[in-house]
Amino acid sequence: MVFLGLLCTHTKKYTMYFKEFEIRWSDIDANRHLANSAYLIFMGHTRMSFLMELGFSQKALAEHQLGPVVFYEHVYYFKEAFLGKPVRVSLEIMGMSEDGKFFEFHHNFYDHQGNNFAHCEMMGAWMDLNTRNLTGLKGDLLKGLNSIKKGEDFRILTKEDTRKFSKKPKHLV
Repeated sequence: MVFLGLLCTHTKKYTMYFKEFEIRWSDIDANRHLANSAYLIFMGHTRMSFLMELGFSQKALAEHQLGPVVFYEHVYYFKEAFLGKPVRVSLEIMGMSEDGKFFEFHHNFYDHQGNNFAHCEMMGAWMDLNTRNLTGLKGDLLKGLNSIKKGEDFRILTKEDTRKFSKKPKHLV
């Protein structure tokens, strides 16, 4: 099934979006496997590709004065990935607030044989670039996200969900 121009897996309950990459020389670390920073870059690219195909283009974000904010990315590594090998990174929408302000995406990394070698849970929000405050989505942007099939364990997010780890800054002063 083709979904938003890219490969996806579809069941009755949910849809998974995929982006494909090849591990390049610049993606490996001193241990000659996929570097932690490359995981973050691949996930960010996958998210933005997904969102752009939903209408969240640079032009649309500028018109609405919106920017995405990442609260956290928790990555779990299961197995190494090496130079020159193809990688598939999935994205599933696992949570969203009713106004679209908060969102939770899950990513999985698969090798060329379909083996899952890493998983990430990330949460973020949308920021109004004028006020620098978090804001909900409006119009076609909210409709676009609402129209997409969600992950199998999708839930409606509240502000309290964004605080589930109870981390607060500890200033030096």
